[in-house]
Amino acid sequence: MHMSDALLSPAVGGMMFAASGAAVFIAARKINNQPKLSGDAGSLGVDRMIPMMGVSGAFVFAAQMINVAIPGTGASGHLTGGVLLAALLGPHRAFLTLASVLLLQCLFFADGGLLAYGCNLMNLGVLACWAAYSFVFAPIVRRGPSVKKIAAASFFASVIGLQAGSFAVVLQTYASGVAGLPLLGFAALMQPIHLAIGLFEGAVTAGLLCFVYKTKPDLLAGVSGGKTPRRLGIWARIIALIVIFVAFGGLTFVASQRPDGLEWSLLGAIGETEPEPPEGSAAHSASEKLTEALSFMPDYELPGGSRLSGPIAVVIGGAALTIAAGIFGYVLRKSKASRIEKSA
Repeated sequence: MHMSDALLSPAVGGMMFAASGAAVFIAARKINNQPKLSGDAGSLGVDRMIPMMGVSGAFVFAAQMINVAIPGTGASGHLTGGVLLAALLGPHRAFLTLASVLLLQCLFFADGGLLAYGCNLMNLGVLACWAAYSFVFAPIVRRGPSVKKIAAASFFASVIGLQAGSFAVVLQTYASGVAGLPLLGFAALMQPIHLAIGLFEGAVTAGLLCFVYKTKPDLLAGVSGGKTPRRLGIWARIIALIVIFVAFGGLTFVASQRPDGLEWSLLGAIGETEPEPPEGSAAHSASEKLTEALSFMPDYELPGGSRLSGPIAVVIGGAALTIAAGIFGYVLRKSKASRIEKSA
C-alpha cells in the first residue's frame, strides 16, 4: 500500500507530510517524557524498549518484502505490521519504528516516494499504530489479556486499520486529482482487495502475538497494561536478527511477483500500475532527484538483478534499523540527562 509520488499533488503531499511530521514529534515527546520504568538498568530508565524497537523494525521491514498471492484475485499482499508493532512496543514506539522503516524504504530502496512519505506514514502508521490499536485492540485486551482476546483484538484491529488506510489512499489520490482516479470506482477496487489482505494480516498478527503471549508474555509492552516489559538481551537480539535474516532472506526467493493491492487497484482503474508524475512539477522533480541520489537498491534490486538481491536487502535493511534504534536510544539518554541536569 506504499503510495508513489505520481499519485499525489504537492499540496496534498505537503499537507500530509506536515501532519505526519507533527505525529512523529508527538510520539518522540511522549517517549521522552515517560516515567522511569522500574527495574531499568541505569538511572534514566530509557533503554528497556530500544533493543525491541530495532529487532521489531527489522522484522517488519523484512516481512514487508514478502508478497503473498491472494487466491482468486491476481493480486498479492504483505504484512504492514502497525498493529503488531503497537502490541509489542506500545503505540508511540511502534509509530516511530514504522516511521523509520518507511523512511528507509523510501530513501534507500525507492519504495514509495519522498513526496508520498507523509501519506504512507499516515496510512500505515497513524491509522494502525494509534487509531486501530487504541480504539480496537486496546479496549478488547484492557480488562485482562488472554489468548482469545489477543487473537480477536489482533484480527479486528488489523482488518479495520488496513481498511482505514486503503480508504485514506483513495481520498488522498482523489483530492490530488493528478492521476485521474475516480473516487467511487477506485474505492470499489481498493476496499475489497485490502479486506482480503487485511484478513491475511489479521490472521498472521493474531498467530504471532498469541505465540509470544503464551511463551514470553513479558515481551508484549502494548498488552501488559503498564507493567515493566522484559529487557531483550544482546544474545537474544543477535539470535533474533539471524533468524530474521535467514528466514526472510530465503522467503524472498519464493515471494509472489503479482502486483500488490494498490498496484492491482490502479491497474483496474486506469490500466497501469505506475502512472507518470505530472509534468512541470518542481516538487515531483526534486523528490525524484533526491530519491535517485540516495537509493542504492531501487525496488530492492542490485545492479544486474542478482538473485541475492532480496536476501542482501533484508540484511541491509535490518542492520540499518538496528543501528537507527541504537542512535535513537543514545539521543534519548542524552536528552533525559540534559533535562535532569538542568532541573538539578
